[in-house]
Amino acid sequence: MRIFFAGAARTATGSQHLLEFNGTRLLLDCGLYQGRRQEATERNRHLPFDPRQVDAMILSHAHIDHSGNIPTLVKQGFRGSITCTPATRDLCSVMLRDAAHIQEADADFLNRKHADQLQEPVVPLYDEADVLKALKQFRSLDYHQPAPILPGVTCTFLDAGHVLGSAIVQLDIDRAPDRLRLVFSGDLGRRNMAILRDPEVPEAPDVLVLESTYGDRLHSPMAGMEADLAAVISRTVARKGKILVPSFSLERTQEFVYALHRLTLRKAIPPIPIYVDSPLSVRITEIFKLHPECFDDETLAFMRKEGDPFGFDNLTYISNVEDSKALNDREGPMIILAASGMCEAGRILHHLRNSIQDARNTILIIGFQAKNTLGRKIVERQPVVRIFGVERSLEAEVVVMDAFSAHADREDLLAFVTGCRSNLRRVFLVHGEEEQMLPLVERLTRMGIPDVHAPMLGEFARV
Repeated sequence: MRIFFAGAARTATGSQHLLEFNGTRLLLDCGLYQGRRQEATERNRHLPFDPRQVDAMILSHAHIDHSGNIPTLVKQGFRGSITCTPATRDLCSVMLRDAAHIQEADADFLNRKHADQLQEPVVPLYDEADVLKALKQFRSLDYHQPAPILPGVTCTFLDAGHVLGSAIVQLDIDRAPDRLRLVFSGDLGRRNMAILRDPEVPEAPDVLVLESTYGDRLHSPMAGMEADLAAVISRTVARKGKILVPSFSLERTQEFVYALHRLTLRKAIPPIPIYVDSPLSVRITEIFKLHPECFDDETLAFMRKEGDPFGFDNLTYISNVEDSKALNDREGPMIILAASGMCEAGRILHHLRNSIQDARNTILIIGFQAKNTLGRKIVERQPVVRIFGVERSLEAEVVVMDAFSAHADREDLLAFVTGCRSNLRRVFLVHGEEEQMLPLVERLTRMGIPDVHAPMLGEFARV
C-alpha cells in the first residue's frame, strides 16, 4: 500500500490524501487550497491525480479546506461514493453551494471592476449545478458503525470533536497475511471545548496520518477566555468602535455566539447590538439545531435551562444584502461576525474595507489564518493591506484570541498519540506549516514513537 500526499503537506490547507492498495484508490478529503489567488486557482483547478481513477472518497468534516474541491473532483470524472457523517453531509449541502456562489460572485466582481487589467476573464471553479451533482454521491455513516467502503476495507468513524460532525477515520484494510489499521485524524478538536464532545482516541492503529496545525503551540487557557473577550469588547465600546470578527461559519461562529450568550446572561458585557452577517452562518446554525446528538452534556444542560444557545435578545442574524450594507453606515459600538474566517472572501471583506482604517475599531481574530491570506497579514499587523485590489492602512486594533481555536494544540496532539501508540509503526504529519510540524516530529521521536515523518507535497510513501 502507498499514500500519495496530494495536499495539506507542510501547509495547513487543501487536505487531500490518496491511498492506493489492492488495486483500488481511496481519497481522504478533497479540500480547497487557500492562499495567493493565482497559486490557489491553479492548484484547485488542476487536481494532481486523475479523478476518474479514484474508486471512493471519505470526508473527515465539512470545512472548505477539506471538502471544498469535491465538486471539481466530480466534475472531472469521479463517480464513486463520498462517505461522511450525517451532520457533515447536511453541512456540505449548504457550504458547498455557498462556496459556488462566492466563486461566481467574486469572478463577476473581478471581471467587471478590473476588466482592463485581466488577460482573460475569471472563471469560477464550479457552479451550483456541479455542487448538486456531487451531493448525489454522498452517503452518511454514523459514528461507531463499521461499514465496508471498498472490497477488503472497513471504515469506522470516531468523534474528532473539531466541528459538528467531524470524524476520525479508522480504516481496517485486509492485507495478506494480516490486517492493517490506518487512522486519519482529520482535524482534531480540543478537550473541554464548548458545544461538542471531546475527541476520541482510536484503538491500536498501525499507521497514523495526523494533523499538526498547532504542533508547536499551546493555546491560551480556556478558563480565562470569556474574561478576555469581555475586556476586548468593553474597551472597544468605550471608544465607540466596532468589533469585527472574521469567523468561519461552521463551529467558530456558533462557539462565539454561545460565549456571547453566556456573557450577556451574566451582564459581563455592555448590551450592544450583535450581528451575525452571514447567510451561511444562519443556515449552518439551523443545522446545528438538528444534531443535538453531537453536543456535550454541558450544552444539553444549558439548552434545558436557557433554551436556544445560539439566540438571545440583542443578537440579529442577517441574510439580506441591503441589511448587510446598512451596517457600514451605522455608528458603533456593535459586534459584527462575518465570513470568511481567513478574510479571503465574503462579507467580512466589505466590513474591513469600511472599518480597517479607523483606530476606534477592533479586528478580533478567533481562528487560524493560513500563510498569504489577508487574515494572516492582519495578524502580522502589516501596516498596509490590500482589499479588493486597493491598499488600505491598518489602523484598527488587532486582537488575536487563540483560546477559541477548534484545533488541538501541542499537548492535545501528544496526548492523542500517547493514547494510541501501542501498535504504531509509522506516523505521517500533515495539515501544518513547517514551523509547527517539524518540532512535533522531534517531540514524537523523543517520545519513542517510531518512524515519524513530515511528507512533502506530491510525495509517495509505502506502508
